[in-house]
Amino acid sequence: MESIMLIGMVAGEASGDILGAGLIRALRKHYPEARFAGVGGPRMLAEGFESITPMERLSVMGFVEPLGRLPELLKLKKDLVSLFQRESAAVFVGIDSPGFNLRLEQNLHDVGILTTHYVSPSVWAWGQKRIFKVAKAVDLMLTLFPFEQEIYDKHNIRSVCVGHPLADDHDPDVDVLTQRLAAQSALSLAAPGNAAEQTPLLRYICLMPGSRGDEVKRLMPVFLAAAQRCLQDDASLRFVIPAANEARKLQIEALLAGLDLRHCFTVLDGQSHAAMQASELIVMASGTATLEALLLQRPMIVAYKMSWGTWQLARRLVKVPYISLPNLLAGEELVPELLQDEASEARIAQEMSKALASPARQQELQARFRDIHKTLRRDADTSAAQAIAELL
Repeated sequence: MESIMLIGMVAGEASGDILGAGLIRALRKHYPEARFAGVGGPRMLAEGFESITPMERLSVMGFVEPLGRLPELLKLKKDLVSLFQRESAAVFVGIDSPGFNLRLEQNLHDVGILTTHYVSPSVWAWGQKRIFKVAKAVDLMLTLFPFEQEIYDKHNIRSVCVGHPLADDHDPDVDVLTQRLAAQSALSLAAPGNAAEQTPLLRYICLMPGSRGDEVKRLMPVFLAAAQRCLQDDASLRFVIPAANEARKLQIEALLAGLDLRHCFTVLDGQSHAAMQASELIVMASGTATLEALLLQRPMIVAYKMSWGTWQLARRLVKVPYISLPNLLAGEELVPELLQDEASEARIAQEMSKALASPARQQELQARFRDIHKTLRRDADTSAAQAIAELL
């Protein structure tokens, strides 16, 4: 009796869970009877994936923070190697989470299992020596962005740029104003002003302080202070805050309690996509969401604060002038980046006022974002599955 093909996967973040689910669907077209196992989240589980531990156990950020979890992570890696070796996995796909997955891929590669890494580590940003580890551990690198594949080509590492699934899900030729008004209506936000009553036309700004508790703790108070400062100059402003989950919602509501202008802030249960669509400006933590903001053609201000230890390491290791995806993809500063001490109430408020006061700049950004979007539409799920099938 022929054994069922096992395809191993590990995703450690919500963004990886999305990529994994799409990849599973696309791989089933090549291998209908295949079994998928390893570590994944709810979207992957919905596709029939078997996870040996909750995905959240891998969601550790920073350089310093993972040290306290090292014994647990080492045991998990050992268990995964044992599983994939015992059941003769046809291929392993590590989805992002390079700190964990590259080490796992090296171990699997050493015992003869084909390895694929989906989402390039930031070899262009820090730890350039990591590319030599990639060369030893990975049989195929799947990149999301064209500039990443160029780096692997230079080092003779087999790679394919599959584009980004988010780019496939968005229409680059959308009418931004129509989309904005529709989203405001769908979210039941306050209606536009009435000229007869001399009430102002409301202008919505989306505040996105991140999905982790530490991110919200560091960024949300600064975002709120900057918002209140801008409200003193412009009473027409309103702020929409999509909470990543119930814990973050409670955290945000606690910070909002007691604000004099509390009525100007609306907290949503998730719905980050609609919140971004409804807004003409987004103030956000650095991360994957900056790409979605680009695809929605929304001007943005990118901010980030880290723990002191992580910041001291990062500032020495980072080798590129930008951290946000819009700027990296453009090769220039299209959107402001405010890091650590620069992510202050005064600086954020200054950038917010500057962005809102320049409709011409907003239109210019929309055109640039639309051009970048079109370079990323490559049917990522299908392209990734095809590349893995060719490897096999």
